[in-house]
Amino acid sequence: MSGRVTVVIPARFASTRLPGKALLPIAGRPMVQHTWERASRSGAGQVVVATDDARILEAAQAFGAMALMTGAGHRSGTERVAETASLLSLDDEEVVVNLQGDEPLVPPLLITQVVEDLTAHPSAQIATLCERIESEAEVFDPATVKVVTDHEGYALYFSRAAIPWHRGHFESGEVPRSASIRRHIGLYAYRAGYLRSHVVQETSNIEEAEALEQLRALYHGARIHVAEARERPGPSVDTPEDLERVRELAG
Repeated sequence: MSGRVTVVIPARFASTRLPGKALLPIAGRPMVQHTWERASRSGAGQVVVATDDARILEAAQAFGAMALMTGAGHRSGTERVAETASLLSLDDEEVVVNLQGDEPLVPPLLITQVVEDLTAHPSAQIATLCERIESEAEVFDPATVKVVTDHEGYALYFSRAAIPWHRGHFESGEVPRSASIRRHIGLYAYRAGYLRSHVVQETSNIEEAEALEQLRALYHGARIHVAEARERPGPSVDTPEDLERVRELAG
């Protein structure tokens, strides 16, 4: 990747299930440091921690990260990433990656892949990743976001429901062997100019119904290219159980 790629790690202190999770220790280092270290190995021109809390800002600066204080009123990490792009005065065509701070085991390869995928699809405003779901429980789990695409890999829809619906099978809770249900991986690459316009667009009824921000982009006509991840993503940290699992893996 070139210097025209910026990875932004939005990291807020408030969290309903794990308050202050960005600073919770994993193998002796705060979670956000693990995320930053992995992003720094992706080859991006710069990696920035964007936060609304002085404690995270100070911690990030202490381990050598570039860190910026952003507004406290953002409704999503994407809005924080957009503010960061503006603070950095990024040109419209520069690529911005949104990497959540609770992804301490993210493979650097996936960051590189999502950037390359956006570059390879100039008609796309956003690039993201997916993987095939292997667990039947995940197919019907609303916490697992599913995605369906067209023949060129552009997203048709994202949903917490099981899509596509395999009629005659799913009614009884059966997942046929031939089913290819794909889980969305919440790693995004945008062009900075599009990112700034996206966050001022009105929300849509489908976004509000599913509580999925990427549906705003589809509703307003953006194209999202979705590639199969070249490597399994590490687990994100949303709950105390997730944290313990990651601590075991990080050893």
